[in-house]
Amino acid sequence: MEEMTNGRLFVPALPTLWPNMLFGRREPSNFMPFSAPNVRWFYFARNAVWLTVKMLGLDKGEVLMPAYHHGVEVEAVADAGATPRFYRVGSRWDVDVEDVERRIGPKTKALYLIHYAGFPSPAEEMRKLADKHGLPLIEDCALSLLSADGSVPLGTTGDIGIFCLYKTLPLPHGGALTVNGPRSYSLPEPPLPPFTSTLSHTLSALLQNLELRGGAFGRGVRSLIRSLGKGAVKAADIQRVATGTQHFDRRHVDLGMSPFAKRIAQAQDLEAIVERRRRNYFFLLGRLRDVSAPLFNQLPAGVCPLFYPLVVEDKAEVLARLHSKGIEAIDFWKYFHPACDASAFPEVAQLRRSIVEIPCHQDLSPEVMAEVATVVRGALTQDRRTRKHAG
Repeated sequence: MEEMTNGRLFVPALPTLWPNMLFGRREPSNFMPFSAPNVRWFYFARNAVWLTVKMLGLDKGEVLMPAYHHGVEVEAVADAGATPRFYRVGSRWDVDVEDVERRIGPKTKALYLIHYAGFPSPAEEMRKLADKHGLPLIEDCALSLLSADGSVPLGTTGDIGIFCLYKTLPLPHGGALTVNGPRSYSLPEPPLPPFTSTLSHTLSALLQNLELRGGAFGRGVRSLIRSLGKGAVKAADIQRVATGTQHFDRRHVDLGMSPFAKRIAQAQDLEAIVERRRRNYFFLLGRLRDVSAPLFNQLPAGVCPLFYPLVVEDKAEVLARLHSKGIEAIDFWKYFHPACDASAFPEVAQLRRSIVEIPCHQDLSPEVMAEVATVVRGALTQDRRTRKHAG
């Protein structure tokens, strides 16, 4: 992962799976959702969103959701029969609770809150608002696994907590739904996913790690195996359920999480993951704040950052420069879902134009983070010079 080839640094956007992660096992974790007394494990977090709408009887009603969203959760809510409506989110991912209350109407059946990239949204204020109006609160922690608001774990304040595991942990798939509080719901145990799909994703992850750590040899081996594997998968008619899809697919809604993925999750040192992610985030904050005003000037206690949100002016140009140097930066949530009127939420539109994900995950050493910071600074400086000359 720390290899430089022809000046190109290889930095994946997500943590990769190592062989020794397949066999370890640790004591039960205190982190949500692993410590939840009432939890169901799914292939996708979006499956949990769909089931929540059905379980709470929200179909035929309206679910009030943030205008700043991925889109797949909106599709899951709509597919389950509810109508998504939207409330304001400010330029620093700040939920406008007053706007939420103004938009609550007779058809509103639930409030939906997203915690962005590990940073807590106002769950306690939304809890009070939900109780005031007799509504359930759904906490979407798909981007915020292992995070807390101070000492309060995210996903424990709402009636429902929803988590995605594979964005933070090196897993082939995995999502979770937790039920909090005194209400009791019937939670079906989802069926296991196809083993061939789990195996295919796991082998791909191991090959990616081999490429990152094995230099030219690793890249050659991965290329050869991938070329042979594509033919074998096609010949065997293996159904591979992709985790990186942008849209909700009803065909996969009842898929659960495989025991194999659970075992990998249980082998992780979660405390160390939080510590390393915070260390890497702090490093980027210190090195980049003078060339790009940070979205957050500090990292609050309890936050496990999913990535560093870099604010840029020309997103496409900066992304191209970072990708050319081998940094898998991601265009974060570029598009509105068609159900949401973009013109009604200008601050969200600006967020979608300007936020780039810079990886800060646990696989990245301080030496790699130093290289990442140098490359990002160079991309930002070059982008400024380009815009200045163009002006």
